[in-house]
Amino acid sequence: MIDGCRSSLRRSDTSDAQPINPIRNKPIMSNRLVALASLVAATALASGCVVEQPVRQRPVIVERPVQREYVEVVAPQPPPPIVVEQVQPRPGYVWARGYWRWDGRRYVAERGHWEPVRPGYHYVHPHWERRRDGWHMRVGVWVAG
Repeated sequence: MIDGCRSSLRRSDTSDAQPINPIRNKPIMSNRLVALASLVAATALASGCVVEQPVRQRPVIVERPVQREYVEVVAPQPPPPIVVEQVQPRPGYVWARGYWRWDGRRYVAERGHWEPVRPGYHYVHPHWERRRDGWHMRVGVWVAG
């Protein structure tokens, strides 16, 4: 009988055993597990429920930046003399002469290149113009006429 008491105590004192529901013959969930499942379900349901209405409607104004036709480059000193390159004419193209480009510290030579002819337009070569505040670069452009 002593052995029978010990064995019955061992079965009831084990921490691994889960209580059994006598009706369904399945383990009963612990209170912690039920609380955790309830918290997860409540959080999932409440996460998308908030809809915030504005106090008053305000118009939305979108400002677009001003687009300039060109970038103004001003050099403090005059450019070096223009170097004229001798090129053979090429049908359907205009030779855009080379020019001196200001890089912020000094002039850098830019080579000439061929531009395809555009009917109804003439090509104005890149050049520098002197003004009160310094030397202004005018890039090569096609002009109507």
